[in-house]
Amino acid sequence: MARLGQLKFAMASSIFLVALIFASLLAALLFVVEWYVGSFNVFYSVLLIVVLPVLFILFQYLIGPAVVRMSTHLQYLAPGANPWLEGTVKELADKSGLPMPRLAVVPDKTPNAFVFGRTAKSATLAVHEGLLQNLNESEVKGVIAHELGHLRHKDYVVMTVLSAVPLIAFLIARGTIEAAWFSGRGSSRDKGGNIGAALVVAGILSYVVYIVSLLCVMRLSRLREHYADAYSAYVTGAPRSLESALAKITYGLSLSPKAPSGARAFYIGDPALAKQEISEIMDKKDEYDLDHDGVLDERELELAMEKEATSTWRTINSWFSTHPPTFRRIMLLSEIETEMTSGKYSSDRMYTHV
Repeated sequence: MARLGQLKFAMASSIFLVALIFASLLAALLFVVEWYVGSFNVFYSVLLIVVLPVLFILFQYLIGPAVVRMSTHLQYLAPGANPWLEGTVKELADKSGLPMPRLAVVPDKTPNAFVFGRTAKSATLAVHEGLLQNLNESEVKGVIAHELGHLRHKDYVVMTVLSAVPLIAFLIARGTIEAAWFSGRGSSRDKGGNIGAALVVAGILSYVVYIVSLLCVMRLSRLREHYADAYSAYVTGAPRSLESALAKITYGLSLSPKAPSGARAFYIGDPALAKQEISEIMDKKDEYDLDHDGVLDERELELAMEKEATSTWRTINSWFSTHPPTFRRIMLLSEIETEMTSGKYSSDRMYTHV
């Protein structure tokens, strides 16, 4: 039986594990440099390797909101500009015990939404124009409650900090491999060979750390989506609305011609995953079109997503996904809906099915 404490433990353990992996990388890099290059100033080397990543993470945390605002071209709503949206967010925020976030609309026809900010008090809740146009009010309400769930759980802050570590490891890997190539061309054979070999080993270690830390971050990202879905179901009392919203969002995102955003982990739906889910189903359309009418109806699409979600390849591929497969999210909400219908669902059982 899941509890919110388990999400907090997952966050804490992910931070510890990623920090441990990264610290091991730094120690390994120092060892490699000393082994191949010879003596060096340990104090200044440790200071440089440790302080720079910390400053990078702090820098990302500070400028992150500004980057999101500029990259999405969102437009903040003036009070009274959208009374229904403002009233709905206010109602759900009060029910959640959260301060009212700033509201913004992104001029994008794809159905999506996200929250960002350094704290709950300074947070922004942004919705795409496509979400407001293609979903009905109850579905939009389910999406808003999902995003407020992220604010309630404070997972957006953890994800902002954690996502910096794989990026740093990747930058180190790329930098050391490129430096190894140049050192082999511009130095004497003995000296250049030592430095080049050290840089190649450092690059390989960094790539390994990049992949392992990325897997840790992705796992936490998928888990927090399930918790936000469960929170939405409880706050709205209508899990069916979010089920319908997720289906529409997945299909709508699959039609987008634009390349997925680098910050897609913060959205309620991942465009890259949506394209993959729908394309794989359409490739097997004849298999899933049970009545052979040339169209996948709601039930056939549901069965197709269920089969795809249980495949071994899908499971392995999902390790690198920021979001769980849509059908697994819908399954969770369906279980909650069944329990709500029985009258046994309560606040202490909010995350039971995660």
